[in-house]
Amino acid sequence: MKQSVTYELIHECKQSGARRGVIHTPHGDIQTPIFMPVGTQATVKSMTPEELKDEVKAQIILANTYHLYLRPGQKIVKEAGGLHEFMNWDRPILTDSGGFQVFSLGDLRKITEEGVEFKSHLDGKKLFFSPESVMQTEEDLGADIIMAFDECVEYPATYEYTKQSMERTTRWAKRCKEAHKTENQALFGIIQGGFYEDLRKKSAEELIKLDLPGYAIGGISVGEPKEEFLKMLYFTAPLMPKNKPRYLMGVGTPDYLIEAAIAGIDMCDCVLPTRIARNGTALTSTGKVVVRNATYERDWGPLDKECDCYTCKNYTRAYIRHLVKANEILGVRLLSIHNLRFLTRLMEKVREAIENDSLLSFRDEFYKKYGYNN
Repeated sequence: MKQSVTYELIHECKQSGARRGVIHTPHGDIQTPIFMPVGTQATVKSMTPEELKDEVKAQIILANTYHLYLRPGQKIVKEAGGLHEFMNWDRPILTDSGGFQVFSLGDLRKITEEGVEFKSHLDGKKLFFSPESVMQTEEDLGADIIMAFDECVEYPATYEYTKQSMERTTRWAKRCKEAHKTENQALFGIIQGGFYEDLRKKSAEELIKLDLPGYAIGGISVGEPKEEFLKMLYFTAPLMPKNKPRYLMGVGTPDYLIEAAIAGIDMCDCVLPTRIARNGTALTSTGKVVVRNATYERDWGPLDKECDCYTCKNYTRAYIRHLVKANEILGVRLLSIHNLRFLTRLMEKVREAIENDSLLSFRDEFYKKYGYNN
């Protein structure tokens, strides 16, 4: 069967080995490496699709299977013509499997080989996810890329539990592949194994045997120290097929995005830019700016002098601080536009650095200016 989503390698950075590529999908091409904004409930918080395309320059967005299953329900989305029609977005969409959300429920869920029984965080109603039911939900939602149902273990976790979880994730991936029937969707597998290299290697080997159109690294960036994150990232990424998209789940800080690209990752996502916007914080080329602070009360400059976003071209820190302090919705919207554009623009620069064989130099210069210790 011809794959609906394919990867094309454009260039490898001679300095770092990072990949510059294109992911071809039914709803358009994605230039990689890429940061993907998260639209949990079929919307990136406070953003219109037009703003995401015209101001943020987003190429693909994510939606969450768990939340959309609860409301409005997969049947409603399917009746609307799928997520693209429902939310008026004509570019690629990726849906996660809901695995991370279900497993983050803690005592509200029970894991068996068949699947996971859990209580809705909305009304406490008992629900059940299996690999087969998740595939049906994701097919009804109609995204271009869908994720296999997996178990994401917390950090830290014992070797024995992590091993059992990884093996279950592999079995569930096989069931997902068997249940997945929609030809114009690409099913990606998720490599698990916690922070144990032998388990990561085994997980990658077994999932690659399934010959899925793409693969993701799950279960890192879950609260571990940065050195542990980097160690597992740089160990796992080379295990992934070179001719298919590589996705690192749940990563959105500038340093992690750059390190992911250096490791050979093509896709990353995170709720961070809109979440910190709601707290009155901006990402800038010289580090985070907590614009709600009093020091910006009479600051007539933009959030970031180097930024090309709508917010920075039209509004001052002082005005945005006023909006945030007054709890005006426009403050969150302006900060969200800026933060999202900051990360999509960062990845544009990363792609350019890869093409120029200078990504390590770019990283060092960015870190120095941003205030990171490399």
